[in-house]
Amino acid sequence: MRRALLCCLFVCLFPLPAAAFDLGDLMRHLVAHPGGKARFVETKHLAVLDQPLVARGEMSYTPPGRLEKRTLSPKQETLLLEGNRLSLQRDRQTLSIDLASQPQALAFIDSIRGILAGNRQALEQNYSLHLAGRLDQWTLTLLPRDMKMAELVLRITVQGSRGQLRAIEYLQADGDRSELRIEPIGGQ
Repeated sequence: MRRALLCCLFVCLFPLPAAAFDLGDLMRHLVAHPGGKARFVETKHLAVLDQPLVARGEMSYTPPGRLEKRTLSPKQETLLLEGNRLSLQRDRQTLSIDLASQPQALAFIDSIRGILAGNRQALEQNYSLHLAGRLDQWTLTLLPRDMKMAELVLRITVQGSRGQLRAIEYLQADGDRSELRIEPIGGQ
C-alpha cells in the first residue's frame, strides 16, 4: 500500500512526458483516412460587407484527389475537383477551369488536396508547415513560400483530430477570411 501511494505521488509530481507528435505522424493519419462525407458551414468575412456570408452544405472526398462541395444554402452550387480540373455548377451553368494554366490557384487547391491526402511533399512545395497540438487536437498552419501566392493568401490554418479535418481558415492578404467548419456524416 505504501509503495503504491509513493508511486502515485511520484507520477503526480513528475508526470511522464506526452508522446511526441510531429508532421510525419499527422501525415500518416491523414493518408490512412478513407475519405467520406461531411456537412459544412462556411463563413466568409469580407471587408466590403457589414455581415458575414454563411453557406451550408455537404462535401465528399474520395482519395486520392476527388473533392466535391455541394452548397445547399443560401444558393445551390456544386464545386468539383478532379485531377487538375475544377468545375463550378450554378443555375444550370457550368464553368470549368484547367488548374494547370493557373499556378496560384493550383497551389491553393493543392493545399486542400495535400492535407486530405496526407501528402507532405506536395504541401512543402508551396508552404512552410507549422504543427501544434497533439494527435487528438492538432492545428496545422500553412504559410505560402511563393511571393505571388503570399500576395493572395497570408496563411491557411487547419484544425483536426487524428486523420479527420474539423476546420479550415483562409486569411487573405487583403484581410478577408473564410472559415470552413466540417462535421463528418456517418461517424467517421
